[in-house]
Amino acid sequence: MPEGTEGRPGIFERDLAANPVNHMALSPLSFLKRSSRVWPDKIAVIDRDRRFTYAEFALRCRRLAAALQSAGLGPGEAAAVLAPNVPALLEAHYGVPLAGGVLAPINVLLDAASIAFILEHAECKVLLADREQAEKVRAVVKDLGRPITLVEIDDPAVRGTGACGGIGYEEFLAGAEPLNWRLPADEWQAICVNYTSGTTGNPKGVVCHHRGAYLGSLGNAMAFNLRPKSVFLWTLPMFHCNGWTNTWAVTAAGGTHVCLRKVEPGAIFAAIAVHRVTHMCGAPIVLGMIIHAPAELRRPLPGPVRIMTGGASPPSAVIRGMEALGFQVLHAYGLTESYGPSVVCEWQAAWADLPEEERLGKFARQGVNTLTMEDLAVIGPAGEELPADAASMGEIVTRGNVLMKGYLKNPEATTEAFAGSWFHTGDLAVLHPDRYVEVKDRAKDIVISGGENIASIEVEEVLYRHPAVLAAAVVARPDEKWGETPCAFVTLKEGGEATAEELFSFCRERMAHFKVPKTIVFGDLPKTATGKIQKHVLRERARRLARNAP
Repeated sequence: MPEGTEGRPGIFERDLAANPVNHMALSPLSFLKRSSRVWPDKIAVIDRDRRFTYAEFALRCRRLAAALQSAGLGPGEAAAVLAPNVPALLEAHYGVPLAGGVLAPINVLLDAASIAFILEHAECKVLLADREQAEKVRAVVKDLGRPITLVEIDDPAVRGTGACGGIGYEEFLAGAEPLNWRLPADEWQAICVNYTSGTTGNPKGVVCHHRGAYLGSLGNAMAFNLRPKSVFLWTLPMFHCNGWTNTWAVTAAGGTHVCLRKVEPGAIFAAIAVHRVTHMCGAPIVLGMIIHAPAELRRPLPGPVRIMTGGASPPSAVIRGMEALGFQVLHAYGLTESYGPSVVCEWQAAWADLPEEERLGKFARQGVNTLTMEDLAVIGPAGEELPADAASMGEIVTRGNVLMKGYLKNPEATTEAFAGSWFHTGDLAVLHPDRYVEVKDRAKDIVISGGENIASIEVEEVLYRHPAVLAAAVVARPDEKWGETPCAFVTLKEGGEATAEELFSFCRERMAHFKVPKTIVFGDLPKTATGKIQKHVLRERARRLARNAP
């Protein structure tokens, strides 16, 4: 470069600055604005016997935005929603940001103290709450110590449970003039704050921006092959990572949202048959529930159903079982901090000719970065990128446009998460020669027994192969001699029979003996609202077992 030309604009930049005509903020608000104009009479939302066209859906969201502003919601202020998969929660994904606010969806399984923490931490000005949550809501509002606008989602499905004490949602909307469409002044503006599960201490508030929500939605819509003819069944909670961005992605594609208040096998099969569902999402435990549904609840699929799964690696037995029912499984990986799925196991045509076990093994890997996640690597302790040899294990790190702004009111955690110009996931993995990543374990879930690292996922995969096992989770149990040993918590299928000794023998025949569980506990497994097994609860149970051992 000639001396003195550094920083000087080139001929293609000179006098060609961005302006309001050719440079606008990226926001998922654009998706509903467009779909309501392109498909105004198409059914956008189905909720039991209710139907909303795209024109009606957009109008309701615009009314909600105006009502929130009239209720005092200011720019950059939070409005919380405590509800299952009902239209009001879907509408809040557009109405709250259109009002200039920040959406704070809350897990309906949380207790009153956790809900109160989120309302205070995010300084929420408004709470939209479903009647089913009335008892918790009344306790929270009473102890909050400050005024908060309470809007009650009066779902006919739960009448008789008592009122929350606020204005009815439909009345709230009816009294407002629809707000005109407008984009945020800055695409970096916060669109939502999603709280992590809080396995230790209080949960962290993950702040997401309009730009990331826009790009993440389009990346997932492409990976999931969402189209105008798509019919999406809400088997994944919308409050979890904004339904893995599908609250926005389905709308971007012009598809149909089918709300499902409770995830039950009979309701799932019925909805698929009646509405001709084409797409859905769920953790592997949800897939297992579908596979083992009683025969009287099952219905033939009216056509191919693509189901995206994540949150944990799907065992090969689960993939095989779903395929046998006619489902097409897509394995994805991500975190709340990456707007849900940001890595996907892209199908390769050559895999179709592989032996079944090898094909399923390929498919059980987490995969490659989505189109909108710029980069993905596996790094060692010194931050060095590890080779793609399927053996060198390190931490998965990512970087790109679909990562959070940071943690609310927690700069130390934000700095730690973004150390070394990467986002650190805390997941341990290897990188295969084809550049597909395979998670081996969460760093905290590795069992270190006698100095040997044991991946809990590997042990769980073997347990899932036993014909009587419905679900399995492996954690570390403290041990005086070995430091730690694998402890397996197992749920048997209805009518299934297996003893601990039988499972010990089954594992010994299929893996190195030092990896075989030393303890097996039978019973139901604790799960999150998304069906993800709560290993922190199981780790505490394993610690109690060790303390009480003779």
